[in-house]
Amino acid sequence: MSQILEEVLNANESYAASFGAKSKLPMPPARQFAILTCMDARLDPAKFAGLSEGDAHVIRNAGGRASDDAIRSLIISYKLLGTREWFVIHHTDCGMLTFTNEVMRDLLSKSLDTASFHNGQWRDPGTGGGSPGGDYVEWLTIKDLAKSVVADVTRIRNHPLVPARITVHGFIYNVSSGKLVEVPEATSLGEPNSAKRAAAGRP
Repeated sequence: MSQILEEVLNANESYAASFGAKSKLPMPPARQFAILTCMDARLDPAKFAGLSEGDAHVIRNAGGRASDDAIRSLIISYKLLGTREWFVIHHTDCGMLTFTNEVMRDLLSKSLDTASFHNGQWRDPGTGGGSPGGDYVEWLTIKDLAKSVVADVTRIRNHPLVPARITVHGFIYNVSSGKLVEVPEATSLGEPNSAKRAAAGRP
């Protein structure tokens, strides 16, 4: 057994021992909102958004991007589980700012081992055995944080399966201060869309 596995299982034993009334939590999130954010280990949505178990849905991927799968989860979140507001939260010092599609594809073509980051550049270890499979993946990298939040909120807002009444907020989490900073253009674009509601024949 690895040390990490042992630590995780020990932590779970302690958690389960005091689980108590959490076993009675309903499936729908009590506060009726969802967060889409990055998988970065420095982000703890439960803490920066004041969440307890059962409060909200939290969807995470590299960069907190509005990928097809993230939108799939958000649609399930409202259609089956009743969320009414969504937050798109990117963050400062994000790893997705450090590479492009071309860089990732080149690294993977050289080897499948972990790369290292030196002087602002990613370097492959040179062990060989790479794959061209990365050429067929859109890695959803980020050039500008505010613009990426705007782009993701816009993509969600305009998706044909997202109802006009859903509110979508756009924020950047500052990893140096722990503060959420609103991206006003994104939040404005994410407001409930009266024109979309009218076109769909909904109030």
